[in-house]
Amino acid sequence: MRNKSFCNRSRPARASDPRLAGLWLWALVLLFAGPRLARAGDAPQWMHAAASAPLPAHDEKTDAVLLYEERDVTVQSADKVKIQVREVYKILRPGGRDYGEAVVPFSTGERVNKLHGWCIPAQGKDYEVKDKDVIEAGMPKIEGAELVTDSRVKILTIPAPDPGNVIGYEYEEEEQPMVLQDFWGFQRKIPVRETHYSLQLPSGWAYKAYWLNHPEQKPTESGGQLQWSLSDIDAIRREPDMPPPDGVAGQMVISYFPQSGSSGKVFTNWQEMGTWYRGLIESRRDASPEIKQQVSILTASAPTTLQKMQALAQFVQHNIRYVAIELGIGGYQPHPAAEIFSKRYGDCKDKVTLMSSMLSQIGVDSYYVVINDERGSVTSQTPANAFGFNHMVLAVKLPAGMSDPSLIATVQHPRLGTLLYFDPTSELTPFGQIPGYLQANYGLLVAPEGGELVELPQEPPAMNSIMRTGKFTLDVDGLLKGEVSEMRLGDRAREERMRLHSVTKNAERIKPIEDLLSGSLSQYQITRASLLNLDQTDQPFGFQYAFSAPNYAKDAGGLLLVRPRVVGVKALGLLETKEPRKFPIEFDAPLHDSDSFEITIPAGFVVDDVPPAVDVDDGFASYHAKTEVQGNLIHYSRTFEVKELSVPVARAEDLKRFYRIIGTDERNTVVLKRQGS
Repeated sequence: MRNKSFCNRSRPARASDPRLAGLWLWALVLLFAGPRLARAGDAPQWMHAAASAPLPAHDEKTDAVLLYEERDVTVQSADKVKIQVREVYKILRPGGRDYGEAVVPFSTGERVNKLHGWCIPAQGKDYEVKDKDVIEAGMPKIEGAELVTDSRVKILTIPAPDPGNVIGYEYEEEEQPMVLQDFWGFQRKIPVRETHYSLQLPSGWAYKAYWLNHPEQKPTESGGQLQWSLSDIDAIRREPDMPPPDGVAGQMVISYFPQSGSSGKVFTNWQEMGTWYRGLIESRRDASPEIKQQVSILTASAPTTLQKMQALAQFVQHNIRYVAIELGIGGYQPHPAAEIFSKRYGDCKDKVTLMSSMLSQIGVDSYYVVINDERGSVTSQTPANAFGFNHMVLAVKLPAGMSDPSLIATVQHPRLGTLLYFDPTSELTPFGQIPGYLQANYGLLVAPEGGELVELPQEPPAMNSIMRTGKFTLDVDGLLKGEVSEMRLGDRAREERMRLHSVTKNAERIKPIEDLLSGSLSQYQITRASLLNLDQTDQPFGFQYAFSAPNYAKDAGGLLLVRPRVVGVKALGLLETKEPRKFPIEFDAPLHDSDSFEITIPAGFVVDDVPPAVDVDDGFASYHAKTEVQGNLIHYSRTFEVKELSVPVARAEDLKRFYRIIGTDERNTVVLKRQGS
């Protein structure tokens, strides 16, 4: 399986090319490894054939192209699979030098038998790097957590990955598969000229291939070997706020089935995958006497079931330290609840296991939900597979009749009743809500009847908001003084708490305020600042600060130009590019932000002109702003709301226009003139 862990606390960016997933490891290793000697050695014929072939279509920004790829899978039994891989790249620009590293991950049950590579330079003799030059490294520590794993990586540095040169390598590996599935990710972030996949099955075995983001291709068969071939595959060029590459890249998931029809490693749909995973969690949630005692202590003073649930959630979120122990099957299977409780640490699936065990002691059922924390990696069209997930959360079955305004992340399941989704790994998200990256995301609900692909709820925009109010005075020299209060909910609060969680110096705690002001004002000085409810995650988080801004109002021939939108920027230029947009635009979460500013104008001045009101609603988002004058006060108010999390490419121009309207409003000014002039 390509994705061993069902937990990914650090949420690293995914590469569209699976080969690149380990590149961040080798940089540290090479510091200690020293330079490799290049040796003369003819590259094999298959590599020279690829090197002489025409390049796939590409533009001047392309760093490299994949000339040839071959993945040959031989299934010898349900417990032994052999894989041979060959890849050939041509380096076009200095940014393509990373393709001079062959990176092969492996863990318990997997063995890399050989790994060697070659360089065909634009001029001169071929170079060869052999097995003995391979470096083996372990996985690094996850930021903010600990990782103990048997996952390792073999790295081969191929000499001279310079523009104009051709780099190639091949390796063989054997694995004892957890499931009888394989994954062919044939679309990369660089163009592909030619790619092949072959499958050799034992006599009497069957297979089923599932295609995503690409038309289905039928294989050819020769001597019992199934072969698929594709050519001239476009690159996935990274765009701001696009879906994750796993959700848009062309790929094939293939399952194979023994002649007997059962091996404990086969599933063809989500229901069967849920049954497979239930086999891994059997008896894991059994409560020890110590767990039962702790539940009794935590819930003794809680008069309602909801308060008992909240107390247990608080304990698991904050008292179980995040540590991932992924040895062998531990990458997929949670540890027993008793062990997690005793040691007071675990990863996401461990935290879910302990939470589920503790809930059962107060008569509340719950279910595992296997998910990917990058929304869009798994969609409603994704076939059942073990490669698409990296995280786990819990679906809590609410007791009949339970209702409370704090329980936001709920859905009504036709069989199981009201389910509340909860992520015990997200320490700063209160019980009853889920982070934005989980909202409208698809996960595998593991229920007693088997598995089911479900869509998690999308919370109302008002649950993720910044409510900012400010009162200011302006003098005749253009100096603006005042104070601002802002309260944050949902992810807007969680992100700031996370940012400030380890900050101890007061000077550093106001950095978010400085970032906000520097993006809105050319000059400013903070005169007072404080935080509200930093550690009270069930309460809104807030900033309160005062500042002065010299030359805020601009003199224009005796007139004063005053921008009523004092702080905060909503306009974005992500679509202001020459290249047409290819992928949908994804928002992080629904949101509803509001600003309300009051500016007292200086004595002797009156308002001569105000900007027009703005009212735009494009369905996926809305923006409303207005400026009013009452006596010597300028009132500016606006709301910005994101209602849909994905904007299709067909509406990219609408979104560009939407942001341009916001940008114009944010630059608009009120014109002041001297009274009587």
